Amino acid sequence: MRFDCIVGLFDFERNTPQPVELDVTLHFDTRAAAREGKLTSTVDYSRVLGELRFILVAGRFRLLESAAEAVAAWLLAPPSDDVPRPHVERVDVKLSKLVALSGAAVPTLEIHRQRSDFKLVTEHKSFGFVDVIFESRECGVYRERISPKTVLPTHVHQHLDESELVLGDGLLLQGHPVAAGLAHTWPRGFPHRYENVTEVEQSFMCIDRPAFIPTDEVEVDVPVEKLTRTEPTRFF
Repeated sequence: MRFDCIVGLFDFERNTPQPVELDVTLHFDTRAAAREGKLTSTVDYSRVLGELRFILVAGRFRLLESAAEAVAAWLLAPPSDDVPRPHVERVDVKLSKLVALSGAAVPTLEIHRQRSDFKLVTEHKSFGFVDVIFESRECGVYRERISPKTVLPTHVHQHLDESELVLGDGLLLQGHPVAAGLAHTWPRGFPHRYENVTEVEQSFMCIDRPAFIPTDEVEVDVPVEKLTRTEPTRFF
């Protein structure tokens, strides 16, 4: 996979996206997919491409080490009810900054992780659950799972920026249906709200910069009909 994202420590790297190459190998049992011929029995590689591009674009990582670890943690997380797939048991992640040294060399990091390397922390919320996928000082990657017929109340953040990628097909965002694969970025102080109108748990991936601060999430009383959206970006 090749795409542009913010990754690096220096000022010019923090302000200008640069091309990176991401290579991942997933190790999982493919026999059910071979017998059944169903996409839900295997890994949808077009969706994975979008999810990983979202992580790297929204994460704005400072180090290749952080970016690669976040990618591995996401791939090894258990599947959610709204996005069925097999458990991935092991991953190989290789990440390169293609122009960082002006072509003199290509900085590359390769890591190998298995499911037992990550202990998933799941937090219970009034609307469902939050899976803490990866956290560093600069950002956090989370999967928010909204229980059936439940609302994630309208809220704002005062000190962090937030990007969210919808994973399931049964959510309302700001009171209107939102398709899986669409991502929105919420600036500080921008009210947003989700509702699960289905009988199945629905989820989205959330990236906070910096990592989530519990006291920073403030519920606000804004009528649903007055809520607006930022411009979305499609990732899959």
